Amino acid sequence: MTLTRTKIALALCFSVFAAGVGGYMAIDDYPLLDAVYMTVITITTVGYGETRPLSPAGRIFTTVLIILGFGSIGFAGHAFAESLLERIWSGRLEKKKMLKRIAALKGHYIICGFGRVGMAAAEHLTENGAEVVIIEQDSSQAAAIKEKGYLYIEDDATDDEILARAGVKRASGILPLLASDPLNLFITLSAREMNPTITIIARTGNDANELKLMRAGADEVLSPYKMAGKNIAINILAAHYGLSHPQKESAPVAGRPQWLEIMEGSSMAGKTISEISAGMGHEVLGLRRGDRDYIQPDPQMTLRPGDDLLLIMDSEREPVSRSRSAPKKLVIVDDNPVIRRLYSRLFKQAGFIPVITANGEEGVNAILREEPVAAVVDYMLPGISGIEVCRKVRESGASPEVKLILFTADDSDETRRQALASGADEVIIKSHEAKHIVETVVRLLRKKKG
Repeated sequence: MTLTRTKIALALCFSVFAAGVGGYMAIDDYPLLDAVYMTVITITTVGYGETRPLSPAGRIFTTVLIILGFGSIGFAGHAFAESLLERIWSGRLEKKKMLKRIAALKGHYIICGFGRVGMAAAEHLTENGAEVVIIEQDSSQAAAIKEKGYLYIEDDATDDEILARAGVKRASGILPLLASDPLNLFITLSAREMNPTITIIARTGNDANELKLMRAGADEVLSPYKMAGKNIAINILAAHYGLSHPQKESAPVAGRPQWLEIMEGSSMAGKTISEISAGMGHEVLGLRRGDRDYIQPDPQMTLRPGDDLLLIMDSEREPVSRSRSAPKKLVIVDDNPVIRRLYSRLFKQAGFIPVITANGEEGVNAILREEPVAAVVDYMLPGISGIEVCRKVRESGASPEVKLILFTADDSDETRRQALASGADEVIIKSHEAKHIVETVVRLLRKKKG
C-alpha cells in the first residue's frame, strides 16, 4: 500500500512538472530551458523573479502551478516519510509480536541452529504437534525460518538472555544443534543451569566430545553421521528380511529389529552369537563392534563388552529362558534431576526399568512397593540420608535379594563402614564415569545368580 502511494506521488510530481514546462512554452512562448527553470522555481516556491514578463494568462497559470506543485511535493514527502517509518517500525513490531507469542508458550522445544539437522528436527516436531522456537544468528537462515512460519529469535543462542527469551525455563526440551561442539557445550551448560529438569539432546561432530557434553548436562548426545550410518544398516537389514522402516519405532516391537548393548559385566559377554540366539529365542541379524558392522555374523563369534547386537524380535517364537532376559525393575533415589535423568537413560540401555524417586522416604516406599532387583541410593538426600534408606529397607523385612548400592562423594572409610553396616551391598564413589555404577549393578546381580 505504501509503495503504491509512493509511486503515485512520483507520478503526480512528474506530471505537474511536465504540465508546467509545456504551459510556459505554450502560453508565453518560453524557450525550453527558461520553461524548465520557471517551472522548478514556481513548484518549489523559491521566489526568484521571472526570466521573462508574464502575460495575464501566464500569471493565472503560475498561480495554479504553485498550488498544484506545493500539493504534489507535500503528498510525495508524506509518502516517502511514511514508507521510511514503516520500514523502520514494521520489523520492530513483528519482532515484538513474535516475542509475545514465544512468552506465552509452555512445554515447547527450543532448537539452536537451523541447518539441515535443525530443519529436520523442526519439521518432525511440528508434524507431531509440538511447539517449536528456533534460535538462529544467521540472517539468511532467519529469512528461511520466517518463510516456513516457525517462531524464531535471530540472535546468539549462547547468550543466557536469548535463551531466557526463548522460554528455556518453561520448555520441555532444547536441542543445541550448532556445527560447533564448543558452542553446543556452552548452550548445554547454560540451559541445564537455567532449567535443571529440561531434556537436552545435543549434537556433536566429534565422538570424543560426547562425554564432555554429557558431563555438561546433556541427556543424550547424537552424531548425525553415526545416526545416518545406523539407520542405513538397520534399513538394509530390514529390507533383507522384508521389514519396513524399523528405525521409526520408539519401543521394541515384535517382528522388528532392535539393538541390544552388551554392558561390562553382562552375562552375555564371553558367549557366542549362536548361544545368545538360542538362549534368547531371537535371531541375531548383525553385530557392531567399534566402528565395524558385521551383517549375519559368524555364529561362533564371541561377544565382548561394548558390542551391539541387532536382533529380530520374532513374535511367533516364544523366547527361551525368557525370565533371564526380561527387564528388571531398579529404583533410583537421588534429589538431583540431572543425575536422575542420566542414570535412568543408562539403566534403560542396560535393560532395566528405572523407578525414579527424589528423596529418602519416597525411595524406601518405592523399594518396598516395587520389589526391584536393585536400588541405587544417593548418600546426601532431603529428609533421611541414603544410609538411613538402606537401614529402613533391611529392617522392614524386604527381600534380602534386593541389592542396595550407595553412591557418594565421601570416600572416607567411616562412611563406607556405616553404609555396609546399614545393609548396603556396595558403596561407590562418585566419578565422571557414570557407566561404572551400571556395571556395578550388573556385576552384583550376576554374582547373585552365580
